[in-house]
Amino acid sequence: MTGSILFIIIIALIVINFIKDEIISFVNAQHFNDPIPKELSDVYDAEAYEKSQSYKMANYQFSTLSGLFTFIITLLFFLLDGVALLEHWSLQITSNSLLQTLVFFGIIGLVSSIIQIPFGYYHTFVIEEKFGFNKSTKKLFVIDKIKGLLMTLVLGGGLLLLITWLYSKMEQNFWWYAWLVFSVFTVFLTMFYSSLIVPLFNKQTPLEEGTLKDKLKSYAADQGFKLANIYVIDGSKRSTKANAYFTGFGPKKRIVLYDTLVNDLSEEEIVAVFAHEVGHYKRKHTTFNMIASLCLTGFTLFILGKLLGNPLLADAFGVERSSFHIGMLAFGILYSPISEITGVIMNMISRKFEYQADDFAKETYEGKHLISSLKKLSKNSLSNLTPHKWNVFFHYSHPTLLQRILNLKK
Repeated sequence: MTGSILFIIIIALIVINFIKDEIISFVNAQHFNDPIPKELSDVYDAEAYEKSQSYKMANYQFSTLSGLFTFIITLLFFLLDGVALLEHWSLQITSNSLLQTLVFFGIIGLVSSIIQIPFGYYHTFVIEEKFGFNKSTKKLFVIDKIKGLLMTLVLGGGLLLLITWLYSKMEQNFWWYAWLVFSVFTVFLTMFYSSLIVPLFNKQTPLEEGTLKDKLKSYAADQGFKLANIYVIDGSKRSTKANAYFTGFGPKKRIVLYDTLVNDLSEEEIVAVFAHEVGHYKRKHTTFNMIASLCLTGFTLFILGKLLGNPLLADAFGVERSSFHIGMLAFGILYSPISEITGVIMNMISRKFEYQADDFAKETYEGKHLISSLKKLSKNSLSNLTPHKWNVFFHYSHPTLLQRILNLKK
């Protein structure tokens, strides 16, 4: 194989991936008007249904245009020797190989962020605003972008610098050490994400005393689920959409409820959602996801270690020498078919886990309350009730609303 053939393969993968995503989105959009299953007939009234149809189409059109723009920019970057130009700039800025990697990916990340800002702004303040979801302000939007950029610079930049240094010392065998670094980093984030990262963007407060907290604590005690506190996050500062999540493990486990969820659902429905989250813990989904993530990371780094240093990569991009960042860039594209497969497998497992958590909630509480909560949450977020099976297969980490309700009614 020559460098030119490898370059053609890279371009082909970018094009194929874009076409695949657009076909799935197009087919999914063709089913927006499918008849609503009788099990979901009470989710929307006529006015809400019409609104959900408009919302789905607006998001489809937006994602199509933004995806096409990103695809064109990416394609032009590679076809117009953007990699060689960026490599030249990196060499001009610093002669240190470690810093060259930071500069190389730093420029890519910064330019990508700047390009995405107008799209993010339009989606938040035009589409989400039009349909009554947006609660963010322009000031908060800017602050969020700055915080996100700084966090990426500190955490992402620091991690990238460490991995680059390991490669400079160990070369192909570096993947063992890089895997250990990623493992420690992943475990740390899992344990402390809610207490260290979330507070940078949202305020979390213990659920106030009252009948709701009493019911949740009583349920947790009945299930032998030790929990120091239940937290409420101020999600309403950005959106009216509701959510709840479980994070951490051991003494650092935490269940967080969005304030919008607390406001939108009845106490019985909130306990049912809480029971679902407890089900994830009881069925050891968090542990499995952690182990699976670490195994996938190790496999990915092993393949990366075999690819790095190959002179074909430099030749493909028209640069004089192979380097860590050139290898990383090529790997990100060449690995995409494998990443697609592992992503589909993990989504399949995730959907199975959601069924198991639903079953746990049904067995330990009442399924009817979880059904009513799911319907309310779908209505309040104007969810698509008739997604195409291709879209579900490739992109859904949760079963569809219909699938979950049919399972809960068994």
